[in-house]
Amino acid sequence: LFSKIIKQGSTVYDIGANVGFYTLLASVLVGPRGKVFAFEPAPRNIYYLKEHLRLNRCDNVTVIEAAVSDKDDIAFFEECITSSFDHLSTKGNLKVKTISLDNLVAKGKVPPPDYIKIDVEGAELLVLFGAKKILVNCSPTTFLSTHGFDLYSQCSTFLKSINYDLQSVNGDINNVYELLAFKRR
Repeated sequence: LFSKIIKQGSTVYDIGANVGFYTLLASVLVGPRGKVFAFEPAPRNIYYLKEHLRLNRCDNVTVIEAAVSDKDDIAFFEECITSSFDHLSTKGNLKVKTISLDNLVAKGKVPPPDYIKIDVEGAELLVLFGAKKILVNCSPTTFLSTHGFDLYSQCSTFLKSINYDLQSVNGDINNVYELLAFKRR
């Protein structure tokens, strides 16, 4: 679905980039005129992400070493045995910088996105709250992986409240945590 929707020349935010699977895919899909911004706070993931970008000669990707949240701050981050489960946590073993997408765009540090991919192991609602102006004013198509029914419900309610339609990535909107969100026309 990701590769069918992303268009050449677009700007993509990969939030929770991990080691770069979607970052690399987005880099190819947007082509040399497009831009990809990969957001990742975990040092071990950042190392591999940058190495993958170097090996694949991805000149259209910028890595932003921070966790995306609802505000610019510092937060605890828990590294797990499997890096794909790393997440913001009050009992985390690392301190990481957090950033709000709205603040980044307002300060001119990044252009507004055409597409956003969010996979942040439980901080999905914080990311959405910190991107509300972007979502309302720029209407990026959003790929969202929620972690648990409560977050799925809260994120769905929030997105619907700002006129987004939701579609299940696998076709069953009532039994899935991975969503495609796009602005109602």
